[in-house]
Amino acid sequence: MGKGHRPRRGSMGVYPRKRARSIVGRVRNWTRIDEVKPLGFAGYKVGALHVIRLETNPNSPFYGQEVMKAATVIEAPPLRVLGIRLYTKTPYGLKSLTEFWNRQIFEAAVKEDYMSKYVNDLKKVLTIPKPDRILAREEISKKIGELKTFVSEVRLIVATQPRKAGIHKKKLEIFEIPVGGEVEQALEYAISKLGEEIRVTEVFKEGQFIDVIAVTKGKGYQGVIKRFNVKIMPRWHKHRKGHRRIGSVGPAKPAVMFTTPRAGQVGFHQRTEYNKLILKVGNVSDKDFTVNPAGGWPHYGLVKSDYIVVEGSVPGAPKRLIKIRYPIRPKKTEEIKVNIVYASIAQGGRTQ
Repeated sequence: MGKGHRPRRGSMGVYPRKRARSIVGRVRNWTRIDEVKPLGFAGYKVGALHVIRLETNPNSPFYGQEVMKAATVIEAPPLRVLGIRLYTKTPYGLKSLTEFWNRQIFEAAVKEDYMSKYVNDLKKVLTIPKPDRILAREEISKKIGELKTFVSEVRLIVATQPRKAGIHKKKLEIFEIPVGGEVEQALEYAISKLGEEIRVTEVFKEGQFIDVIAVTKGKGYQGVIKRFNVKIMPRWHKHRKGHRRIGSVGPAKPAVMFTTPRAGQVGFHQRTEYNKLILKVGNVSDKDFTVNPAGGWPHYGLVKSDYIVVEGSVPGAPKRLIKIRYPIRPKKTEEIKVNIVYASIAQGGRTQ
C-alpha cells in the first residue's frame, strides 16, 4: 500500500512494459555538433570491471583522491560505410530524399566476405537495396550534386563487422548515423568515406560524455513483487489470500485499471542512459592497458579490436549491440582528463 511520501509503487513513465520490437536499440534523436564527423557509433557489450582513478570533480569531497568506480567494456570494431541517405525538411519533419549504396563495397566487402565464408544466401545477413540505388562512387557524387540544394541532413548507412570482434556472429547490423557540421561539408565527408571504415577513435575520445542506447536483459513473465517492487504483505493468518500479491486490484468500476500493478513481462525493454563518461578508448594491441583477463571474458570471449571503457553500467547482456551517440543533454563541464591508476576484473572467485 502506498504512503504519503510514496503514493504508489512502480513508475508509470516506462509504459507499456512489453518486449522491444528488436534486439537492436533504436536512436530517435541526435544532437548537433560543429565538427564534421559521425554523431554516433556502435559496439558489443563485453563485461564489467572496476577501476581506481583520480576524482576530477572539483565539487566532490574526494577531489584529487583515488576513488573506485564500476566500469563497462564495449568492443567497438570499425564500422563499414555502405551508402549515404539524404534527408530534406518538410512541414511534417525530416523526410527521406533518396539514398545511394556504393557498388564496389557492397559487392566486395559484403557479398564476398559473408557469402563465401559464412552463408550461401546474402539475404540472410542483410536487406538488399533496390538495384537502381547501387551505384559507383562517381555516379553517386554526380547525383548528389544535382540534389544538393534540397538536402537538410546527411546520414551514413553503416554496417557493423562482428567478424572482427570477439563474438561468433555472422549477421551484421545495418543502421544510419548522421554527420555533423554544415551540409556541404557533411556531403563531402560522406562521399569520401564511401566504402571506407570508421574507427571509434575518429568519433569519440577519453574524458567525453556519451549516451548509450540498448535493450535490457530479459527476465520473462514475473509477479508484482519483482515487476513493481510492491510491499510483501505480513505472513500471518489474516492475510490468508496471499503474501506476494497486491491487496486490491481496484474498484468494481471501471472493471480494469491499467495503473494497478499486475504480473507481466520484465526486461527486454529499450532504455537510454545519459551522460556516461568514457574512461578509456584503445585497441587490444595497446601495451599500457590489458583489457582481456586470463581465460577471456565470461559469456563473451576475447576482445580482438578497438574498445571503449565506460564508467558505470550499460543495459543489456554480453554480446548485445550497444549504440553510442553524442550526449543529447550535455553536461556543462570542462574537458575531463581521466587518469586510471588501477583496473581489475573479478572472475572465477579471484581478482585479476
